[in-house]
Formats: sequence, structure tokens, C-alpha cells
Amino acid sequence: MAIIHRTTLKPTKLELLTDWLPSRPWYRGGPDAPALTKSGGFRLEDPEGEVGIEFMVATDTSAPEPTAYLAPLTYRAAPLAGAEHALVGTTEHGVLGSRWVYDGCHDPVLVAELLALIEGRVPAHAQSIDGALDPEVVRSYTGAPLTPDGLTPEPADDREGTRIPAPHGTVLHIHRVLRPVPENPPLRPEGAVGHVARGWQDPQGTPLAAVFVSLHTA
Repeated sequence: MAIIHRTTLKPTKLELLTDWLPSRPWYRGGPDAPALTKSGGFRLEDPEGEVGIEFMVATDTSAPEPTAYLAPLTYRAAPLAGAEHALVGTTEHGVLGSRWVYDGCHDPVLVAELLALIEGRVPAHAQSIDGALDPEVVRSYTGAPLTPDGLTPEPADDREGTRIPAPHGTVLHIHRVLRPVPENPPLRPEGAVGHVARGWQDPQGTPLAAVFVSLHTA
């Protein structure tokens, strides 16, 4: 079980994302730097206990209409070979020391555990409470077992988000810009064979919900 340490992080996750987000093709902000607040999310567990996995919702309030972004992140004690292009930044953890923070869509550990979550083989964990599961995360899947053995993520970013080829000719769609829906929990999108959804709060504390990830046949 991953331990959530109550300690310092320099720079913080939001500071790293403030520099990184504007470089993404799906970023909706203008020329000014984003003003980010942490709005929610959840964690997954690495079976080996080495890699931290977090799906963070960060809301940009720099524009009149706030935008909520989904940032799947992994935290490692050493660089991930071949993933220099996916590095969000490095930070100093008050307990664990130097941590390399990656766009988790490029990290095979995150992708494997995300597929396991969609299939229902692993649970989602609370973002900030040791040992607690997150009952607000909903998932669905209809299809053959999603065996990720030997999977090497090859994500592609575009204006709408990130797409990752997955087993059996499926494609993971990471919904980077979260679009709230009236249903809570959010329903599986039309044409998808699986999905992950959750709620979060806007800067005024209003509860919102959206699909975070959907799985489609190619």
C-alpha cells in the first residue's frame, strides 16, 4: 500500500503543472500563465510499490471561465528510461528525496493499472487518505480481458486530449479537458466499450462530474 506523506514538495505539483500545461496541444488557456488549484482526483496502486500514480484534476482560474484539466501523473525515484520527452519536472520530497514527475500516459505502470481499473481488477484509491478506497470513482467495461503484458505506451496528443493504443485493438482516450455532465455518476460515452468517471469541485465548491477516460475500439 502506498503511503501518503504529509511533508514538503519543492516545487509543488501545481507549480510543475503551471510550467508544463501551456506546452500541451489540448491546453485552452491564453498567453498568460495558468492559475491552478487542485480540485480533486484519485490514485492507483503500483503492485511493486515503486511508482506513485495519481489522476489529478487541476482547475485553471486565469480566464473568466475556469477550465478543469486531467493530469495523470507518475512519481519515480529515478528517471524512466526513454521517457525524457514525457518529464513534467523534478521535485524534492521532504521524505523521499528527489522525485521525477512524468506525464503518466507515457508510463507503462500507469497505463497497466488504468486498464486494470477499467476492467474491474483493481480499485481506485483516495487521493489524500492512506489506505482508503475511493467509492466515487465509477468504471465500466465490456470486452475481452485487457492483458497489458509487454505494453509500451505510445500516446498521441491532439486538441481533444491524449490517445493511447491498448490491447485487442482498443484505444484509451484520456479526456484532458474535463466537460461536466448532468448525470452523476457520468454514463459511459456512446460507442465506448469502457470508461472511468468521477466528480470534483470547482473553485466555488460546486460539485461537478465528468468522464475522465473512455476506451474505444480502433
